Amino acid sequence: MASDVPDGPPEPGPFAPLKQPGFRWLWPAVVVSYVGVWGQTIGAQWLLVNGPNASVTVALIQTAATLPMMLFTLPGGVIADRFDRRWIILIVQVYVAVAALSLAALTVAGLASPPVVLLFTFLVALGGAFQVPAWQATLPEIVPKDELAAATRLEMVGVNFGRSVGPAIAGLLIGLAGVPWVFVLTAATALVLAGSLLTWRRPPLTVAPPAPERFLPALRAGVRYVRHAPMVRRILLRAMMFIAPATILWALIPLVARERLDVSAGGYGALFGALGVGAIVAALTIGRLRGVMSTNTLLVLSGIVYAGVLVTLVLVPVFWVAELALVLGGAAWTATISSLNAELQLVLPAWVRARGLSVYLVTFTGSQAIASVLWGQLAAVTGVVIAFLVAAALVTATSIAGIFLRTPNVADTDPTKASYWGDVVAPIGLQPSDGPIVVTVEYTVAQPDQASFLDSTAQLRRSRLRNGASRWEFYRVAETPDTFVENFTVDSWEEHQAQHRDRLTATDEQIEQTTQSYVSTPVRARHLIPPTIADDTPAEPSPSRRRQRRS
Repeated sequence: MASDVPDGPPEPGPFAPLKQPGFRWLWPAVVVSYVGVWGQTIGAQWLLVNGPNASVTVALIQTAATLPMMLFTLPGGVIADRFDRRWIILIVQVYVAVAALSLAALTVAGLASPPVVLLFTFLVALGGAFQVPAWQATLPEIVPKDELAAATRLEMVGVNFGRSVGPAIAGLLIGLAGVPWVFVLTAATALVLAGSLLTWRRPPLTVAPPAPERFLPALRAGVRYVRHAPMVRRILLRAMMFIAPATILWALIPLVARERLDVSAGGYGALFGALGVGAIVAALTIGRLRGVMSTNTLLVLSGIVYAGVLVTLVLVPVFWVAELALVLGGAAWTATISSLNAELQLVLPAWVRARGLSVYLVTFTGSQAIASVLWGQLAAVTGVVIAFLVAAALVTATSIAGIFLRTPNVADTDPTKASYWGDVVAPIGLQPSDGPIVVTVEYTVAQPDQASFLDSTAQLRRSRLRNGASRWEFYRVAETPDTFVENFTVDSWEEHQAQHRDRLTATDEQIEQTTQSYVSTPVRARHLIPPTIADDTPAEPSPSRRRQRRS
């Protein structure tokens, strides 16, 4: 079993981030926006729950609400890393308000057919694909590093508070005034967050933000970083293993409420309320648990508890039992998701943080979107009870697998920016789009140290590829066997400058120091460029050079 040794020193209290002015001002407004978004989802599901093929169409609402996150969160992360995140979130809130009010008008007009409801659910969720990475990447700017895990859990409390209070308010509005007012609520809560952003007194940044990059190169760089960061990949795999089976609860709880518990809209909202209570319990207790057990142990235990909740919901169709079970379910879900999210926040460097979080959200929501369809289809064929039992078995199996697939220790990496390469001075005037650039580094290593030196180059390769290299090669010089040559290719001069300026971290510096500790003479680095790139010096080229260019 994974060691129960804690991963680090005890964390600050669960509400410590609220002492930070930025978090104290913005987080409540973000929570209010979650109330509106989840209210919209419940209103949409309630429009379809009594229609034909309800088990499929209700599950498709969950898919429509998560599919935009899968498709557009990564571009949203690129935008969040390039532009002012405050204005990104503000613009998104205005867009969400317009979309929600449009759906309310269509519902009043009697035009809210299943395709229309699914379309507008997709459009409202599209705003979240751009808001969430911008907001989550803002957290490390407004809370200290040692409070980041607590801030992430409070963020999960906010999400689950929205999941509980939003449906509860939606149920009351449906009963008192009708479904269209649920969508009006969504628009109003979006405008609350917009107003908070406009009145936020943002403190000056203590560290200069990374220089903006072109969209497509920035997108490729984000994907490349995740591909070559083993710690990030392990976190993503653990998230997918849990979310795919666990998402049945969010996709099919309307059917459990109707078929197994026989509750009204108000009772349906109360079920979500229990999940919210569980999220709050998790936020208050997980920090203390992390002082006595490792993250991996916490994830395994949370998964097993969650599987028990799924079984209880369908085998014990008693309302108060379901309420108690959902409190545990909300706590287990929050413990798992917030722990994985906090681990990821701690290992991502600033230059790629929003993009890395976006890949996590793509994994999260992609697993939800695909799994929701599959669970809906399975429930349509076998019934809700069998579907939930199958999901519980899978959650149990993936939790046990987590014993062997341990999460990385975040203490092993330091994402702090470390610009130790210095500036590149090239006599030829290079344009940002010029490339590719091949960087060659020459090492001289004595024979007794060569085995250790070669072992260290595996970490060096991953470091180069994480930070922007599209290709990495390593050679030994036949004529001088003590000489080794490293080549790594960067697609453009602009991206190589970004490596020097923004992308190197303390971990990368340590990797290079380890490799160079075996070198007997100073390393020599050169930059190779395509021969067709012209020298932009004012001197007129010689006739021979002109003939060479024409040829």
